[in-house]
Amino acid sequence: MNNKSSRIPGFYKKSLDERLRIVAEWAGLSEEEVNILRNLGNLPEKIADSMIENVIGGMTYPFAVAVNFRINARDYLVPMVIEETSVVAAASNAAKMLRRGDGIIARADKQYMIGQIHLVNVSAPRYKAMKIIERKDEILDHARQQDSTLIRLGGGPRDLEVRVVDTRIGPVIIVHLIVDVLDAMGANTVNTMAESIAPILEKITGGEARLRIISNNAIYRLARAWARASPEDVGGENIAKKIVEASILAEADPFRAVTHNKGIMNGIIAVALATAQDHRAIEAGAHAYAARTGQYKPLSFWELDEEGMLTGSIEIPLQIGIVGGATRVHPIAKIALKILGVKTARELAEVMAAVGLAQNLAALRALVHEGIQRGHMKLHARNLAIMAGATGELIDKIAERMIKEGRIRFDYAKKLLEEYLKGEK
Repeated sequence: MNNKSSRIPGFYKKSLDERLRIVAEWAGLSEEEVNILRNLGNLPEKIADSMIENVIGGMTYPFAVAVNFRINARDYLVPMVIEETSVVAAASNAAKMLRRGDGIIARADKQYMIGQIHLVNVSAPRYKAMKIIERKDEILDHARQQDSTLIRLGGGPRDLEVRVVDTRIGPVIIVHLIVDVLDAMGANTVNTMAESIAPILEKITGGEARLRIISNNAIYRLARAWARASPEDVGGENIAKKIVEASILAEADPFRAVTHNKGIMNGIIAVALATAQDHRAIEAGAHAYAARTGQYKPLSFWELDEEGMLTGSIEIPLQIGIVGGATRVHPIAKIALKILGVKTARELAEVMAAVGLAQNLAALRALVHEGIQRGHMKLHARNLAIMAGATGELIDKIAERMIKEGRIRFDYAKKLLEEYLKGEK
């Protein structure tokens, strides 16, 4: 019977080592496991302990760079953090296919975010909605006073939108405060402004402001990318036609569209992790945008133009920043931004959209050409060989043999390693 209690008063007040000792006793962790968990890698303890609560250690994912990217006539090395095999290699390979001319062309909208205020218990809500619009200038001016720095830099509140929505608790007035957050992700700024105007809205409507928070449905913060590739660059006319067919299937079938978009997000989220973005917000916004018509659709499309060239395009909301938050706290995120060399959040959004398009091309090409498993299995086999203890040339020898024999398993990797080591004696 488990009599252990997870009720630990003041746990958050304890030092990292004290918290780790408590957890180690709880879980029966070995000294080796404690030392592994205690290793924060390239994240200083003080920063780790300030970023989130109850820290007891760190977990490191590989940090890589994708090569070959040419975006808007400029070359980039793209930092990516991800655990899935073949993603970085696939992105680099697809980027090479899309290098002709100026490469991938990308454009991002202005960095507008939405702050929402939901007003309940309002009588004559449609009339009160008009009263809000009547005082729009006053409300926007009040919101501007909450962030003088943003205003000085050219950002700030831009507009006010008002809707009345019927719900199970009756009509609700929903006010959208549209804010240009410039190079920030914008959550803190937008939330502060939304909270500041809520009392004014309550006085105008006689209602109660229930929710005052940013919306991650970032429909005014879209990034687009498009590119052309010769059929020869992707493996021939037949492969190009099959890529288009795969794109069409995603348009028609939501089950396929989800996986289609997952491939896009492999690239985008890898860049988001490297640069310490709020990747949960990015995912939520992207998938909401994919379903905006009422049916879940692909975020990218592939077609053949009049010259027989393979063309791809993507449109996706990207709520990202290069100032504030973890982006400017985490030392690796700062290095990632330096490697990228981006100067604005809009430029970062353009790079991320371009990476998403390239990643999508790589996935579709693999699917219609050799099957997605071939590349995955090659890297998986190498990983198993390494896990089994192989080093140097033995890694590839064992991996190639497992693939050739169709037995890509850890136990077989260990057996092969033993055979090779015996043969060397």
